[in-house]
Amino acid sequence: MRTPPEDLRLHQTGTRMTLPHAVAATVAVSAALVCLVTAPATADAASHNPSSTRGGGAAKANITTHPGATTAPERDRINAYWTPERLKLAGAMVPEITPVPEDDNTPDDPRPLPSDTPDSGAVWTHNGAVEKNVGRLFYTFADGYDGSCTATVVTSANRSAVITAAHCLRGVGSPSADDTWNHNFYFVPGYRNGTKPLGGFTVRTMATSSAWNADPDTTDSSDVAAAGYDTGLLVANSAPGGRPIADVTGSQRIGFSQPVEGEFVHAFGYPNHGLNVSTDTYVGSRMIHCAGANHPGTEIPLLWGETCDMSSGSSGGPHLAQFDTVTGVGTVVGVTTTDEELAGGHAPTLYATRLGDSARRLYDWAQSR
Repeated sequence: MRTPPEDLRLHQTGTRMTLPHAVAATVAVSAALVCLVTAPATADAASHNPSSTRGGGAAKANITTHPGATTAPERDRINAYWTPERLKLAGAMVPEITPVPEDDNTPDDPRPLPSDTPDSGAVWTHNGAVEKNVGRLFYTFADGYDGSCTATVVTSANRSAVITAAHCLRGVGSPSADDTWNHNFYFVPGYRNGTKPLGGFTVRTMATSSAWNADPDTTDSSDVAAAGYDTGLLVANSAPGGRPIADVTGSQRIGFSQPVEGEFVHAFGYPNHGLNVSTDTYVGSRMIHCAGANHPGTEIPLLWGETCDMSSGSSGGPHLAQFDTVTGVGTVVGVTTTDEELAGGHAPTLYATRLGDSARRLYDWAQSR
């Protein structure tokens, strides 16, 4: 796993950032990054005991919601903000001097990937539904720098629910503080080389566990993530003409079952650390795929992962069980949270927050909006 260098963006306590969701800036401090793990310091955060959860988050955590683009002028402003160049440079450490990355023109392969084929990281070229309902989630930090994560449209009653990592939406702190939540959220399903094949979607509202409301002086983002609360749900605004996002993109199933060691899982994401480090080839241009048997982290057994070399920008990406490589449809059972530096195990490993009771409450809230 390629670890971001120390001079990249930090979370608000100043701890060195080590996770694959690492995004841009020079000396600015961000509340959106999960870093060095310590024991959870809030009553709302579960211990690292996996028996305290059903695959992600204790049952006592409440939901904290936050409005997004609720008016037409705000939606228009955000649409105009995300130009092709800005999309390509989201996550750049110093975007003012970072070259716009070249397009990734890896040829598509219409042949389906053979089932249960291990993959430690490669451009997904096999088409299918996953290429339409997984995409890049763009946002702006409170300090004005742009970043990106990965998100997925999931089957829901309102056909508008999108799942990602909580740390892509906010950092620890008061939910009413200006610098807790990110801004300018913009989801581009099927993103490729700065284009929006299915359009771009603003976000109407969003939610995380209330465990993220912890005092940042006593609790790090990593504490909350390690306790199984790194799931965020978005409700996307409709496309022009009023079509809900799932009518445009299709959706992936979502599941909240207990993890099974050795289960074969496929992970997808848009890593982009190559914008900042020349030895990393990932610049966010195309969706990357990994696959393998999943296992719990040796240090944080609430997090489950597979061999995978994805880096910054992959956070929030889906980990899909029962994935059909012909149709490109599976069941989202987790979202990317971190790598082996936090959760332990052999490098490279990409770990997910597995979906449990806390994620189910967020999902039920989102599909009822």
